[in-house]
Amino acid sequence: MRSEIDIKNDLVLEIENLSLSIGNVMILRDVTFSVPRGQYLSIVGPNGAGKSSVLKCLMGIRADWSGRVRVQGRSTSDMTQKQLAARVCYVPQADGTAFPFTVRQFVLMGRYPHHSPFTFTGTEDLEIVDRSLTLTGTARFAERDIRTLSGGERQKVLIAAALAQGARILLLDEPTTFLDPLHAGDVQSLLLNLNRDSGVTVLAVTHDINHAALYSDRVVALVDGELVFDGPPDAFMDNAVLERIYTRPFTFVGHPVTGRPMVVPEGPGS
Repeated sequence: MRSEIDIKNDLVLEIENLSLSIGNVMILRDVTFSVPRGQYLSIVGPNGAGKSSVLKCLMGIRADWSGRVRVQGRSTSDMTQKQLAARVCYVPQADGTAFPFTVRQFVLMGRYPHHSPFTFTGTEDLEIVDRSLTLTGTARFAERDIRTLSGGERQKVLIAAALAQGARILLLDEPTTFLDPLHAGDVQSLLLNLNRDSGVTVLAVTHDINHAALYSDRVVALVDGELVFDGPPDAFMDNAVLERIYTRPFTFVGHPVTGRPMVVPEGPGS
């Protein structure tokens, strides 16, 4: 068993008292948690809980937050955007937007943290892009226009571009929203493989309680901008916890393979 000192030294992300207000509305209030290297962490909570705002604060998309964020032991306030992007990559929520680039061109843009305006694409860049395309299963349509891809294919391309950045921390905002079950399963399998096989640390915002319970090492829950749960999936899947988060009870069944409790939908008249 690792000591507390070992775990502390292995933290790749430390968030302390993260707070965010927009106008007079408090979006996040003193959110504090840390993430060790190689963990798969799901961030859950009802609409408006502040889940996506956490990721945007971490990436500097929102700059008007207070508190402290350290990435690999270094404060993000001491980093340029390029330095942060070399350590953390972000896949935003799918909104249907696409740009007039081929898949390969788009993924190559992920190498921007490692370039200056006066450097050129080199052999190493091309090799990393090829590897990212292969890992995400997108190499077969590398020369296609992104706008011709399905939603699931496009989501994989976004992940490929994130991998091309070379960062080892992956932040995802609802990575399987709007995808059909086949493509959602493909994307989820891809994320698990990157986490389990390649050691990429994953923080994924999700509305899917069952996904959080099945795939995560740990679950963090927000309600009205405050952290109300931080623990393992088995402890999360308990009505004493879920009612506090979602203000209603749920019905559970055991997963046929893992045995973990899963939430089932309410039937007619329930």
